Amino acid sequence: MPFNEVLAERIRKQLKRKKGIEEKKMFGGLGFLLNGNMLVGVWKEALIVRLGPELGAEALLDDHVKPMDITGTPMKGWIMVEPPGFGEDEQLQDWLGRALKFVSKLPKK
Repeated sequence: MPFNEVLAERIRKQLKRKKGIEEKKMFGGLGFLLNGNMLVGVWKEALIVRLGPELGAEALLDDHVKPMDITGTPMKGWIMVEPPGFGEDEQLQDWLGRALKFVSKLPKK
């Protein structure tokens, strides 16, 4: 199943002024990397967000959020947000901001 191109374009628009962003097709979807580290992605209709273990566990309490599990093994610190959780631009911006806060602290690759 192809990934949601509309969501990918919305992410591009919100990240267009951020330096160090790269797009990469991966895991049957599309990933957005910051300085070589995975930031967010689009997989099928879902938004994948890298938040780290602490913020990732906290985000699981939000509506429309579940653990990222595309291989049968959930990844700690990563979540998947279903479309109702990023339908508004402000919602998407919030997820991107959370991911940027975590990933910007990681060493460049």
